Amino acid sequence: MVTKENMVTEESKQLRDYELVVIINPELADDAVDGIMDNISRLITQDGGTVDEVDRWDKRKLAYPIKHFLEGNYVLLRCKMKATSGKELEASLGISEEVLRHLLVRLDS
Repeated sequence: MVTKENMVTEESKQLRDYELVVIINPELADDAVDGIMDNISRLITQDGGTVDEVDRWDKRKLAYPIKHFLEGNYVLLRCKMKATSGKELEASLGISEEVLRHLLVRLDS
């Protein structure tokens, strides 16, 4: 018998496609940016997700100043993860001092 509770647990186990754009402090060295992206990848994979592609856009000018910075290191990451993992990832990115902004978008509806 399929119940609402069973549907919720099945839905939370299903991997979904996401795109994550991260703007990182422009004063950090390339090694530090790579370390931050490794940490983000680790957060995604530790709960059963996968990282499909990491595309570094390097430094770009910001549309408006963020934390007194006029440019930032942009990185686009495509991944698959559970819906609950997305909330944990956003919480972690929100408290990171190196991450100026982030946007996590679910691709499948």
